[in-house]
Amino acid sequence: MVDVSRTFTVQRPRDEIVAYMRDFANAVDWDPGTQRCEQIGTDPIAVGTRWHNETKLYGISTTLVYELTRDDPDHLVFTGRNKTATSVDDMTFRAHGESEAVVTYHAHVDFHGVAKIADPIAQLAFGRLADTVPKQMSRVLTAM
Repeated sequence: MVDVSRTFTVQRPRDEIVAYMRDFANAVDWDPGTQRCEQIGTDPIAVGTRWHNETKLYGISTTLVYELTRDDPDHLVFTGRNKTATSVDDMTFRAHGESEAVVTYHAHVDFHGVAKIADPIAQLAFGRLADTVPKQMSRVLTAM
């Protein structure tokens, strides 16, 4: 199991950040491992919307289908699944004045079956990767 969390402040109003982050296709901009991410279907984004996500981390490629499982004005949860893992990206957003917000990004990955042997190495790798998320996400959100 992988469990990492980072909290940081972004120079952009909370509602604008949440509106951008609700579209998980934008993960190609803020998630260092995401290579491609496309919405499945054309319905408006709401709980149940799904995305096909292709990720490459440390030379290992994987594909997951993510689903928006929580959609609140201050809390988004995306749950990704494939036969090897279940990945949860849990994000909370707190307004900090009128022009900035505090973002908490929490990633949790449960490996299935034989993939569980990767737990200790994956925790280390994801911990290092999570250290890059605040800078990259802040850059993208500030520039939008």
